[in-house]
Amino acid sequence: MSKSKTVFHRRGFLKTALSAASAAVMAPTIIPSSALGLDGAVAPSERIIVGGIGIGSRGNYDLGCFLEQKDVEFAAVCDIKEGRRLAVKKRVDELYGNQSCAMYRDFRELLDRSDIDGVLIATGPNWHATAAMTAAKAGKDMYCEKPCTKNIAQSLILRDTMRRTGRVFQAGTQRRNLPHFAFACELARTGKLGKLKKVFAHPRGMTSLMSGWQASEPEPEKEIVDWDMYLGPAAWRPFNANLLDGFNFEKGGGFVAGDVRTPQVGGGVLEWGSHCVDLCQWAVGDCPPPVEYDPPKDGQLVTRYANGVELIFREEGWIPLGSCPVRFEGETGWVEAGDSGKLVLSSPELLAGRTVVEIGGYPATFHVRDFLDCVKTRGLTKGNADAACNAHIACHAANIAIFLDRKVKYDTESHEFPGDEEANRLRSEALREPWRL
Repeated sequence: MSKSKTVFHRRGFLKTALSAASAAVMAPTIIPSSALGLDGAVAPSERIIVGGIGIGSRGNYDLGCFLEQKDVEFAAVCDIKEGRRLAVKKRVDELYGNQSCAMYRDFRELLDRSDIDGVLIATGPNWHATAAMTAAKAGKDMYCEKPCTKNIAQSLILRDTMRRTGRVFQAGTQRRNLPHFAFACELARTGKLGKLKKVFAHPRGMTSLMSGWQASEPEPEKEIVDWDMYLGPAAWRPFNANLLDGFNFEKGGGFVAGDVRTPQVGGGVLEWGSHCVDLCQWAVGDCPPPVEYDPPKDGQLVTRYANGVELIFREEGWIPLGSCPVRFEGETGWVEAGDSGKLVLSSPELLAGRTVVEIGGYPATFHVRDFLDCVKTRGLTKGNADAACNAHIACHAANIAIFLDRKVKYDTESHEFPGDEEANRLRSEALREPWRL
């Protein structure tokens, strides 16, 4: 059997190599249209990678608003319930046609991922502030459902943390991005109603309650329900399945711990009322919160800003314009709005020829879009941390007046109740180990 030997001369080798290189240059490179941002797709470099923390009923609604945005890639879900983790993963994977959505039980593992740009925080209110500030320190932007804080101290720390870290923060006060509410606030803020005298918010309840314990039940395996993580910074209490349903036992946030009682930070005044109070704050120019708070009387709780404008919580007397009504009264006119998407004006001349789009049902889509745009531009969201801080402080201080059943005065410089030790003790509460702000 003969053997043949091939000999390459230098000139022949160079000719062959050059021909191969030329062919490689001339050959077409196949790049998916999605990678180029064609056919309506968004190029990977322009996508915002998002993770979700605590995706229950409200969180699933918010998630839908994020998934509608073509420049969002939802990458991971964290929840203390296995069932919720699996449900979100199924939803996301079916949308994207893959199995890429990661699942976590501890939100810190999700925040450790360097590829995630922002997070949706839709846990119970007990967790909002702690999760938001942990996310900011991890370099993530965030859309955080409300109530965002449990007390006045947390409100200030949240504001200062976002200022210091430069993170984009959007409180879930989505009505700031609805045209009829925005127009009503503009009328008040720009003097179209004359000198502003009163702004009204609907609290849906003005009570201060305690959240105690329910009967102890066998605790599930941690992978199924992580009860310790569910409690997080809240005071410990035994497991009870009833506490896992609904809005969260810390909806109000107050608890009984020995002889130390703290008022419920939410109830109607904070949970529902903060939407309306946030709009009132916007109407008066996003100034510091009121400085005087009277206890409820005849169905109203009256507070006063330093400039004399009154912020009034009231249950009755509203024009039927849907939930979350607000009313702004000036010396020469007034406006009232609600979730129906409609406005009622003291005079049609206030429209000044403008047409205000009616969008009912308080959708969060526009608010989510505002957040995502600010993530890209590093701009200030409508529901930024400073605005959220002032609105929440107004609610917390009002709640303290309810709890103490007396008038309290608040100093917006020192953020204390001057000379009022009893009220000052209610500005904050201890967090359960090992959680810190």
